[in-house]
Amino acid sequence: MNTETILVDRDGGVVTVTLNRPERKNAGNAQMWRELIDTFRTVAHDPADRVLVLTGAGGAFCSGADIADPTGVSGNPDDHHIVRMRFFAEVALALHDIPKPTIAKIRGIAAGAGLSLALGCDLTVAGEDARLSEIFAKRGLSLDGGASWLLPRLVGLHKAKELAYFADILSAKEAAEIGLVNRVVPDAELDAFVDEWARRLAAGPPIAVAMTKELLDNSASVSMAQALQDEARCQTVNFFTEDTKEAMRAFRDKREPDFKGR
Repeated sequence: MNTETILVDRDGGVVTVTLNRPERKNAGNAQMWRELIDTFRTVAHDPADRVLVLTGAGGAFCSGADIADPTGVSGNPDDHHIVRMRFFAEVALALHDIPKPTIAKIRGIAAGAGLSLALGCDLTVAGEDARLSEIFAKRGLSLDGGASWLLPRLVGLHKAKELAYFADILSAKEAAEIGLVNRVVPDAELDAFVDEWARRLAAGPPIAVAMTKELLDNSASVSMAQALQDEARCQTVNFFTEDTKEAMRAFRDKREPDFKGR
């Protein structure tokens, strides 16, 4: 797929998507949102793609939506604001719906819609110099990009309100202390660290990992009894996969398993 605002690289089951508008600190315009939707949906359905890494070019992750884009969020300046926002919501949902592990690799600024994109990934790794902000309130706006759903689940309701109301800029260290990111590493080690995580995940059992992701994403909205039923259903599926049989053989043979996703 030819893209103008993102770079897509595939290597050994790891798909690295790089937001590529460095002159705007990778602020998202209509073209970028459209390309991300298409890319996320492709990754979701391509069995060769096992892990998605989302990052930004030029020392920034994403500074948010490009409010200077004359075509608006949806690419049509005549669209009503609610239509534009529904279009943007498709980006967040397409990322959320990828049934595979996703990692945000954060350098520099991740703000507003850009932070929503990062937090929409399953795992977040930030360089020491990263800066994160739910900047919306300082622009006279409320949360979007799924942030109202993501923040309370990551940091708790009261902390989420603090981050949203004050819109302060957090250092990577501060973000890690409250659970907003998984890890903080020196900037020089960021690529190697995320690459190691991504390759470990790509080598894992795709079916089991996809079901684990679904179970965890649903955990806040189901009862314990329902969670146990869902676990039983997923585990039953696992026992009939070739991957689980391969894992048992590998354990017996004292070697690493070779998972095929079937």
